[in-house]
Amino acid sequence: MNNKRYLLFLLAAISMSVSLSAGDTVRYTLQQCREMALSNSASARAQESSVLAAKYNRQAALAAMFPHVSANGGYMWNSRQAHLLADQTEFALGTASVHGDGSASFDWNSTTALSRLIDMTSGTILQKPLVDIANQAGQTLANTYKHLYDALTLDMQHILVAQVGIRQPIWVGGRLIQMYKISKSAEKLARFRSDAKHDEIIGKVDEAYWRVVSVEHKKELANQYYNLLVQLESDVNEAVNEGMATKSDLLKVTAKRGEAEVKKLQAENGLILSRMALAQVCGLPLMDQFEVDDSGLNETSLAAPRINAELYVERRHELQMVEEAEKIAKSTAKIAAAGLQPNVVASANYIWSNPNVENGFSNNWNAKGFFSVGVVVNVPIAHADDILRYKAAKEAAKVASLRTEETRELLTLQTTQANQKLMEAQQKVALARLNEANADEVLRMARESYDAGMITSSELMAAQTNWMSAASDRIDAETEAKTTETTLKRYMGELE
Repeated sequence: MNNKRYLLFLLAAISMSVSLSAGDTVRYTLQQCREMALSNSASARAQESSVLAAKYNRQAALAAMFPHVSANGGYMWNSRQAHLLADQTEFALGTASVHGDGSASFDWNSTTALSRLIDMTSGTILQKPLVDIANQAGQTLANTYKHLYDALTLDMQHILVAQVGIRQPIWVGGRLIQMYKISKSAEKLARFRSDAKHDEIIGKVDEAYWRVVSVEHKKELANQYYNLLVQLESDVNEAVNEGMATKSDLLKVTAKRGEAEVKKLQAENGLILSRMALAQVCGLPLMDQFEVDDSGLNETSLAAPRINAELYVERRHELQMVEEAEKIAKSTAKIAAAGLQPNVVASANYIWSNPNVENGFSNNWNAKGFFSVGVVVNVPIAHADDILRYKAAKEAAKVASLRTEETRELLTLQTTQANQKLMEAQQKVALARLNEANADEVLRMARESYDAGMITSSELMAAQTNWMSAASDRIDAETEAKTTETTLKRYMGELE
């Protein structure tokens, strides 16, 4: 649809350039003005972007129901190693120590049998062998403790972790389904707003377009009226010279001719302003010179004496928007209710790390990762706030439902009134055309009577003024009928 509109606008631009190259003034039809306005309107393009955004949100809501796959990785550097044993530990036999230079020592407690035996043999030849035995046994215990100390030292200076996981919601109280319904309604709402914006733009274009047509016709009418008074002024001037009219009669005609000249100037200025207004709506340069096709001014669709307004109301974008808003409110209430139901989510992960715990705690790059599968169940027990939110959402849904019914009634009344206004406008057109025809005949007879010397110039001027007033009323009536027809078609959803 968007490409078609741009193509039509391009064709209109090409035809305009061809006309300019031929030295002719560009002439636009109503449909061309509509297409240009829709193509150049920033608000219309913004609504189309809103429709695309809503479409992507709907697709995202649908994708949320499927598994989520993610991968994570991390690296950490630590300035020190982690030791599960202290560098000095007291035992019943003594204290084992590991020093910073990598050596180890063992200090025997004085209460041990070996320590007391050494004390008892002090000064004898047995003391030295016993001391050697104590030193060798203590060093053996110290070395053993050091080996255990080193074995329980975790090499965690460089840590690498990688994980790939799948998360699948199984049941979240229907929240995901309602979110999808909300996004679907939001997409429709955006489309209806875009269509409503298009109809609004078309309504503005039609109003500005027929205003230009009306002012063009009134300009022609003002020129004709002015020419009639110029001719009458010339005739009265000759009559004054021949002594058949007075200076007072000539002054009255001259004054009337001056008023007609002012009206002609006002019509010309009004035409310039109305064209600028139409150019602004269509997105054209304000000072562009163009003409409009006025062939359809005296053609309007007949209004039906009785129409099924309720049938047409169902097509109205305003009603469709409030209906989608009602659906969104109901889904919001169901989402609030989902907060009171259990949630079940399943997950599966594959994890690899270095250092790893595959075979003890080791820094082994050849280690294999491991799988983990789990299910998490959350059951709400006492959630007073969620209960209150659910009640509030239910009341909001009731408000939206009542607003839908109210909107349907108002739109039904509006459509019926628009049809009645079109009927009245068409009756005005018929009456105005009859009055204009009568004014034409009166003017013709008045001219013949004036030429025959049967009436005065003032009476002829009165006939001319009545003729101009009747023609102006006919133009106003036809313009009103065209704009009212557009309004009714908009309400009936029949705008092209």
